[in-house]
Amino acid sequence: MLLVIHGCAVLLFVILGILFFSGRGSALIAGYNTASPEEKSRYDEKALCRAMGGLMLALAACFVVMALSEVFQMIAFLWIGLVLALIVAFYMNTSKGIKRK
Repeated sequence: MLLVIHGCAVLLFVILGILFFSGRGSALIAGYNTASPEEKSRYDEKALCRAMGGLMLALAACFVVMALSEVFQMIAFLWIGLVLALIVAFYMNTSKGIKRK
Protein backbone atom coordinates (compact mmCIF):
# COMPACT_ATOMS: atom_id res chain seq x y z
CA MET A 1 0.00 0.00 0.00
CA LEU A 2 2.81 2.39 0.86
CA LEU A 3 4.38 1.67 -2.51
CA VAL A 4 1.18 2.85 -4.23
CA ILE A 5 1.27 6.11 -2.26
CA HIS A 6 4.89 6.71 -3.23
CA GLY A 7 4.06 5.89 -6.85
CA CYS A 8 1.21 8.41 -6.88
CA ALA A 9 3.47 11.08 -5.37
CA VAL A 10 6.17 10.38 -7.97
CA LEU A 11 3.62 10.53 -10.79
CA LEU A 12 2.19 13.82 -9.48
CA PHE A 13 5.63 15.41 -9.16
CA VAL A 14 6.69 14.25 -12.63
CA ILE A 15 3.50 15.65 -14.18
CA LEU A 16 3.99 18.96 -12.38
CA GLY A 17 7.67 19.01 -13.37
CA ILE A 18 6.81 18.57 -17.03
CA LEU A 19 4.07 21.20 -16.77
CA PHE A 20 6.47 23.72 -15.21
CA PHE A 21 9.32 22.93 -17.60
CA SER A 22 7.01 23.65 -20.51
CA GLY A 23 6.67 27.22 -19.18
CA ARG A 24 3.07 26.86 -18.11
CA GLY A 25 1.66 26.40 -14.65
CA SER A 26 2.85 29.64 -13.11
CA ALA A 27 -0.64 29.99 -11.62
CA LEU A 28 0.17 26.95 -9.46
CA ILE A 29 3.18 28.60 -7.82
CA ALA A 30 2.23 29.88 -4.37
CA GLY A 31 3.06 33.52 -3.90
CA TYR A 32 3.53 34.21 -7.58
CA ASN A 33 -0.12 33.76 -8.45
CA THR A 34 -1.19 36.15 -5.68
CA ALA A 35 1.40 38.83 -6.47
CA SER A 36 0.37 42.11 -7.98
CA PRO A 37 0.99 42.59 -11.71
CA GLU A 38 3.81 45.06 -11.05
CA GLU A 39 5.53 42.57 -8.73
CA LYS A 40 5.05 39.75 -11.26
CA SER A 41 6.73 41.89 -13.90
CA ARG A 42 9.92 41.91 -11.82
CA TYR A 43 10.38 38.15 -12.23
CA ASP A 44 11.26 36.10 -15.27
CA GLU A 45 8.25 33.79 -15.42
CA LYS A 46 9.93 31.19 -17.65
CA ALA A 47 12.98 30.97 -15.36
CA LEU A 48 10.71 30.64 -12.34
CA CYS A 49 8.76 27.83 -14.01
CA ARG A 50 11.98 26.04 -15.01
CA ALA A 51 13.27 26.27 -11.43
CA MET A 52 10.00 24.85 -10.09
CA GLY A 53 10.10 22.11 -12.72
CA GLY A 54 13.58 21.15 -11.58
CA LEU A 55 12.41 21.09 -7.98
CA MET A 56 9.46 18.84 -8.82
CA LEU A 57 11.59 16.37 -10.77
CA ALA A 58 14.26 16.30 -8.06
CA LEU A 59 11.62 15.62 -5.42
CA ALA A 60 10.19 12.86 -7.61
CA ALA A 61 13.63 11.23 -7.63
CA CYS A 62 13.76 11.52 -3.82
CA PHE A 63 10.40 9.78 -3.58
CA VAL A 64 11.69 6.97 -5.79
CA VAL A 65 14.57 6.48 -3.34
CA MET A 66 12.06 6.45 -0.47
CA ALA A 67 9.93 3.88 -2.30
CA LEU A 68 12.98 1.62 -2.54
CA SER A 69 12.80 1.24 1.23
CA GLU A 70 9.48 -0.53 0.79
CA VAL A 71 10.73 -2.68 -2.09
CA PHE A 72 13.91 -3.84 -0.37
CA GLN A 73 12.55 -3.62 3.19
CA MET A 74 15.50 -1.43 4.24
CA ILE A 75 14.83 1.68 6.30
CA ALA A 76 18.12 3.20 5.12
CA PHE A 77 16.58 4.08 1.74
CA LEU A 78 13.81 6.00 3.50
CA TRP A 79 16.32 8.07 5.47
CA ILE A 80 18.48 8.67 2.41
CA GLY A 81 15.43 9.86 0.44
CA LEU A 82 14.33 12.16 3.27
CA VAL A 83 17.79 13.69 3.61
CA LEU A 84 18.02 14.18 -0.16
CA ALA A 85 14.58 15.86 -0.19
CA LEU A 86 15.68 18.24 2.56
CA ILE A 87 18.91 19.04 0.72
CA VAL A 88 17.02 19.69 -2.53
CA ALA A 89 14.46 21.92 -0.79
CA PHE A 90 17.19 23.85 1.06
CA TYR A 91 19.25 24.31 -2.11
CA MET A 92 16.29 25.54 -4.15
CA ASN A 93 15.29 27.92 -1.37
CA THR A 94 18.75 29.48 -1.07
CA SER A 95 19.96 29.39 -4.69
CA LYS A 96 19.92 32.40 -6.99
CA GLY A 97 18.32 30.43 -9.83
CA ILE A 98 15.30 32.68 -10.21
CA LYS A 99 16.30 35.70 -12.22
CA ARG A 100 14.82 39.11 -11.75
CA LYS A 101 14.30 41.34 -14.73
